[in-house]
Amino acid sequence: MAGKPGSLKGVALISGGGVNSSVAGAIHFVQDPSTGHTEVRGKIAGLAPGLHGFHIHAFGDTTNGCNSTGPHFNPHNKSHGAPIDDERHVGDLGNIQANNDGIAEVFIKDLQISLSGPQSILGRAVVVHADSDDLGRGGHELSKSTGNAGARIGCGIIGIQPAV
Repeated sequence: MAGKPGSLKGVALISGGGVNSSVAGAIHFVQDPSTGHTEVRGKIAGLAPGLHGFHIHAFGDTTNGCNSTGPHFNPHNKSHGAPIDDERHVGDLGNIQANNDGIAEVFIKDLQISLSGPQSILGRAVVVHADSDDLGRGGHELSKSTGNAGARIGCGIIGIQPAV
């Protein structure tokens, strides 16, 4: 995936969060320095058909599988929300949709995640959840902190990629 000259690039290789998990894929991040938008593209297989919460988590630590990636990346201490909301965690990227074959084609364009600066997502983790994210609209405490998206079934650490 080529970016404009000066684009910043990152990549995360997604693997399953559990012993018997077949979740696998790759997610690419390209930030356009002229607009500030970061494109998130890739493919994840091994999912149940339907919607799955998709978030950036605070830590790039997978020593205990996806459970050690910590909470959603939330440097501004906001409530959980949808990607289009002003009130959201930086890491709230909504849902991805897996087709009947269990494959999700990911394409997200976001203004809050960044590949540079003090709130960079580089070195953090991208996490795929078992259930759909209610986007903070579920009316209970889990909704306001996690989107009630369920177990962490796949994750990968976001690393820097050469900008070629």
